[in-house]
Amino acid sequence: MAVPFAIATISTGRGTAEVREVPALVVDIEGATRWRDLSDIAPSVHALLQEWEVVLPRLRGLVEQADIPLEPTSLRPPLNPGQILQAGANYRTHVIDLAVKHAPDRPADEVRAEAAVMMDRRIAEGEPYIFIGLSSSVTGPYDDVVLPAYSDRHDWELELAVVIGRSAFQVSRDDALDHVAGYTIANDLTTRDLVFRRDMPEIGSDWFRAKNAPGFTPLGPYLVPAEFVSEHPQVRLDLNGEVMQDESTKDMIFDVATLVSAASRTAVLRPGDLLLTGSPAGNGMAHGRFLRADDVMTGSITGLGTQRTRVVNP
Repeated sequence: MAVPFAIATISTGRGTAEVREVPALVVDIEGATRWRDLSDIAPSVHALLQEWEVVLPRLRGLVEQADIPLEPTSLRPPLNPGQILQAGANYRTHVIDLAVKHAPDRPADEVRAEAAVMMDRRIAEGEPYIFIGLSSSVTGPYDDVVLPAYSDRHDWELELAVVIGRSAFQVSRDDALDHVAGYTIANDLTTRDLVFRRDMPEIGSDWFRAKNAPGFTPLGPYLVPAEFVSEHPQVRLDLNGEVMQDESTKDMIFDVATLVSAASRTAVLRPGDLLLTGSPAGNGMAHGRFLRADDVMTGSITGLGTQRTRVVNP
């Protein structure tokens, strides 16, 4: 069995005139995390992914060469993604909780029962709901995020993010996972009062305004090859040390293979693209608690590491 490893982007030479970002192979050996510069193979992680099927076997043979101690604060987003596609309303419990919050004048048990029936029907007969995000919202796994002053209803949504490693267009669900290079962590921050347009309620969701502010997609710390990621990892977000989200991907309405296949029916997915798979229950809206200055979010997914994001006022 291959020794587990991850891919990262590391900033070297901080505080000097020679700062640069390099792709890196990262391993954990006896509790010590070490890395190897991969810029002799490709200039960036995005470039590595363009030849992923050729590069991956080579990376397996480089694990023992990872000998540089890793400083976590040197980690940048693991890749600069191409397209970012996002699955909405993809966790059963999360959607039911939101339905209750959006109907405060009705009995919660009644709304919950109706939403549960709707979710079961969607699982049996429905299609994934996928929209587009912007790469300009991506920030590093330990960067601070500035809360835009135009709202006080900024929310968290920790998500498993799929990294595409082989072009996919109109692929079947059975073949979809063959196009996945690996996985990383994304926190899909959302400004709740911008999700729906008050001036044009008939137009529906406005994800552009609600999700794409600078820094609203903390990403990483690592890209972990698919072979080292369990089938149903646990997604957990703590706010100031208190657990807010803690759910297995078993609660997904549509699994990763279904999402990749559905996205590829319309768009050509290319190596280096991201597909966010939706957020489990436990966001701020459900808790009645939105982000405030100096809050610290700690997000982890089984086998993918941990990110830490402090939020600040403008």
